[in-house]
Amino acid sequence: MKLFSLMSMALFGSAAAFAPAPIANSRSVVSTNMAAAEGELYIDQNRRNLMNLILVGSAAVTVGGLAVPYILFFVPPGAGGGTGGTPAKDALGNEIFAKEYLASKKAGDHSLAQGLKGDATYLIVKEDGSLENYGLNAVCTHLGCVVPWSAANNKFMCPCHGSQYAPTGAVVRGPAPLPLALAHLDIDESGKILFSPWTETDFRTDGKPWWT
Repeated sequence: MKLFSLMSMALFGSAAAFAPAPIANSRSVVSTNMAAAEGELYIDQNRRNLMNLILVGSAAVTVGGLAVPYILFFVPPGAGGGTGGTPAKDALGNEIFAKEYLASKKAGDHSLAQGLKGDATYLIVKEDGSLENYGLNAVCTHLGCVVPWSAANNKFMCPCHGSQYAPTGAVVRGPAPLPLALAHLDIDESGKILFSPWTETDFRTDGKPWWT
């Protein structure tokens, strides 16, 4: 009888050891874990949004910094004066005024100034002491050398390969294939000398200007 009692107690203890935990406590733990996971997900989403904003902002600044100079490269130089021309400038970058300029030059003078796009451009003083209504780009049309004016020979003579141009810039000797480019020359109300693009017929060839 005692043996039977001892065996019953042992079986009851073993059964209790394998009994499942209370359901209420299990559900409480699951709920707590889910709440913690949702909190972490919410924080991660905020961080992700912040990082996305930072990346988009950085990309916009980078693209803008590259695009603006690229666009400005194709914009013509700033115009000066009321006629919309580009002011002629001397070697020091000072704007040239016709009255002072002509007072220092003789008839037949061909001197260089900064013209359209900063190109070296000849200002030509006529025999009556006034300026020609055009300027001549000094860049040789052969290989791009700057062509000096030879007063003794009354023509432009390139020292690089021997090309020669008439006082109007027309080719008189090769290998230059084309005349010197033209630019309109005007004087605004303040007396400032202005250059502007020459887009009509080239009076030396009666053809379309090659530089446009």
